[in-house]
Amino acid sequence: MRAMMQRDRASAMLGMTVEVDEPGHAVVSMTVRDDMLNGFAITHGGLVFTLADTAFAIACNEDERVTVAGGADITFVKSTTSGARLTASAVRRVVSGRTGVYDVSVTDESGDVVAEFRGRSITTNRTQEHPPRPQ
Repeated sequence: MRAMMQRDRASAMLGMTVEVDEPGHAVVSMTVRDDMLNGFAITHGGLVFTLADTAFAIACNEDERVTVAGGADITFVKSTTSGARLTASAVRRVVSGRTGVYDVSVTDESGDVVAEFRGRSITTNRTQEHPPRPQ
């Protein structure tokens, strides 16, 4: 597992598993727990977004340069609940200069689409060997 994900405490805390880590493509999965449900007993949308965002982050960090989100949108299609296994599959659509566009589809264990996410990336001049220190 690359250093970026070894340092990602939020993804680890949520129990995310990186299944595919390739330039421009990533697959990350997570099992929904009881403590991930909202007040309606369905998976909290923020956590579905977080899963998609993690796959996006892996896919868009294609080389030693640090690439970050410039923005993202999500459309929720289907609700899930505790015990669901969610999988986020991210794919590069286009990279031009320092910006890129990536699509992420989040599905449940039956293959139904739960959410569609589009992320816009910005590549910085920093390298992953020397990431910024938390303040």
